Order: sequence, then structure tokens, then C-alpha cells
Amino acid sequence: MEKKSLVEDLYELQKEISDLSAKLDQAGVGQREANEALERELVKIRRFAGLSPVSGPGVELVVQSHPGQAGSGTVHAPKDITDEHLLKMVNELYNAGSEAIAINGQRITAVSEIRLAGNHININGTPLSPPYRIIAIGNASALKSRLELKGGLAEYLSDSGISVETQEKNKVMVPAFTGELYFEYAKPVKEN
Repeated sequence: MEKKSLVEDLYELQKEISDLSAKLDQAGVGQREANEALERELVKIRRFAGLSPVSGPGVELVVQSHPGQAGSGTVHAPKDITDEHLLKMVNELYNAGSEAIAINGQRITAVSEIRLAGNHININGTPLSPPYRIIAIGNASALKSRLELKGGLAEYLSDSGISVETQEKNKVMVPAFTGELYFEYAKPVKEN
């Protein structure tokens, strides 16, 4: 009877081992799926934060000072492009539906600064000089149309001696933000 009991116990243990192995395999699949979901979410977050390069249809703008045109009746002296001009361009592009913007290779993000610093405009701490090449991803015709509205920003800038040349492109590339991201004062809020 003791031998029969041991055989039954062995059978039960083998069955339990088999069940546990199946559960481990299932947990491994679940863990793999969870890791893949987290990886997809991380890619999406990096893209939205501007930490990944992106490409798509959009516009390429070249913004530079230009002398007045002879014979037009009014001649404007070339005007310096300021940080305010570039900020207005960025805001206009975002309002028109742009999903990603870069100026002279500097990705514009929520933490980007565009400010005048001496003879240069600093973007993300990098001094840039004209001409300013702005790349914006979005519906190319909508972006171009928004900029070229009668009485719009491009016309205002042109009247001020600043030219804005806009080209629709099937594919443009906006690089990733390369600056440092850190928070000294902001801390995560614990949810109840």
C-alpha cells in the first residue's frame, strides 16, 4: 500500500509540475506582452515629447531679411529678424495644425526657448543666425495657406522687410530634441 501511495503522490507531483510549467509559460507570454506594450507607449511618449526624430509631409520655410524692391513705390530697409518674429511663426504653424517644428535643426518642444542674445537668436541654448530654415510637419497645403493668408503673418513680415519663402514638401524630417531634460523643483504628485 505504501508503494501505491508513493506512485499516486509522484503522479500528483508530476501533474502539479506540469500545471506550474504551463502557468509559468503563460506568465512569460503575459510579461512579454506587457513589455511590448510598455515599449510601444515609451516610443509614443518620446515622439510626443520631441525626443525622437520624425518625418512626414509638411513645409519648409526660409525666413530672411530682404531689401525693398525698386519700382514698388516703397522701399523698406532690411529689418533684423527677432525672436518675436520666430515665435510668431512657430505659433502660427502650431495653430495651423503642425505636429513637429524645427528651426535650423533645433527641435521646438515644450521646454524650448527662443530668445534674442546679442546678435543671435538662441534656440535650445544654441545660437542661430539667419537665414532661418523652419521645417514643420503637418498638412502641407493647410500650413502654407495659413501662412500666406491675405493680411496674415507672411504679408506682415514682408511689409516689414522680412521675406518668407514657403515650399510644400511630400516629406520633411524634424530631428529629435538633443538638450537636457531635468526637473529641479517639479515633483510627481502621488494620486490617492
